Amino acid sequence: MDKSVKNNGEFYTIDFLHIAKALWSRIWTIAVSSVLCAVIAFLTAAFIITPKYASSVMLYVNNSSFSLGNTSFSISPSELTAAQSLAKTYIVILKNRTTLEQVIEKSDVDYTYEEIDEMITAKTVNETEVLQITVTSDDPKEAARIVNCIAEVLPTRIAEVIEGASMKVVDVGVVDDDKISPSITVYTLVGFILGFVVSVLTIAIIALLDDTIHDDEYILRNYDYPILAKIPDLLSADENPYLNNYKKSKSIE
Repeated sequence: MDKSVKNNGEFYTIDFLHIAKALWSRIWTIAVSSVLCAVIAFLTAAFIITPKYASSVMLYVNNSSFSLGNTSFSISPSELTAAQSLAKTYIVILKNRTTLEQVIEKSDVDYTYEEIDEMITAKTVNETEVLQITVTSDDPKEAARIVNCIAEVLPTRIAEVIEGASMKVVDVGVVDDDKISPSITVYTLVGFILGFVVSVLTIAIIALLDDTIHDDEYILRNYDYPILAKIPDLLSADENPYLNNYKKSKSIE
């Protein structure tokens, strides 16, 4: 199947059948490239990339009302929007430099404020008043230690900033030796797909740029010219039977 594409007044013909034949003739190249990229991705995920571990605590926002400056807020089970706003306020206080510096000092880790800020994620659990805080680290024990220090420091900071507010620990952080990243399966699959796509695109582009006349069918298919003569391949036994007989006679001698 051919498709013509107009470009600056000129027409270029894309022969999809030719591309398909080129891909099929190099199917082993595509397969080897895909497998090779998958193996490289597997080795990268398994032995090169440093694994990451996580530990989480859950904190409950324990107050029915609080005041921030001259503004008062009230929280009830039916006011989920207000609960979300409250959790967002607590997350801002958690990510504050003063809070994180206290966490660094209490957990006795050698991180800057910016580094430990990137290690911490916080979110509400199912739009409730429960706040889940997760710390990701190269060391599972360190992740648990930091997140438990946050559970100790944050309630005090909340009480200092927001009058009448308090927090209670629902679940403490534990050491989890199961890494959260990288996923060897995902890396291997992505590597296989990437190798497949790159090899297919490369072969397709080479086929598109190849304007060599390989056979008489190419001329008949692309040009409105008759074929008047065909030069045989004199080095081929199929085209030159005399060459075949000559080879046989030489082998007899």
